[in-house]
Amino acid sequence: MTVTVRTATVADAPLIASFNQFLALETEGKTLPEATIVQGVSTILGDATRGSYYLACDAERVVGQLMITFEWSDWRDGWFWWIQSVYVEKDARKLGVFRTLYQHVKTLARERPDVCGIRLYVEKDNTRAQSTYTALGMATTPYLIMEEEFAR
Repeated sequence: MTVTVRTATVADAPLIASFNQFLALETEGKTLPEATIVQGVSTILGDATRGSYYLACDAERVVGQLMITFEWSDWRDGWFWWIQSVYVEKDARKLGVFRTLYQHVKTLARERPDVCGIRLYVEKDNTRAQSTYTALGMATTPYLIMEEEFAR
């Protein structure tokens, strides 16, 4: 498999939304409402200040994705790029798809002097993913992520 990476466009919204639905079901047992996820994906694809999606392709077939969002760090006077919505098709896993996506994003981030690092969150029991991230040079932080989600 030869994997290339491209920036997603608005035309990719339905595919990205379906990948996100697979991801939510697989990792959290959640079913995402199609209208909501398509709108959410379309919103970020239409506004680069919110983030970007990158797609891993094997020839013309999209086999994986990740999304980047931004967090300003006043402590570092720079941006952290957060990796989110990582999905790789089942038959493309363990073939370097995520590694290729990660290296692409890392290269883009290092080219920008205002980016101070890359972060992601991972399910605490997903040791396979944690091993992958560690092998790529990421380290566990001393922080836990907490949230209060609002019904909309």
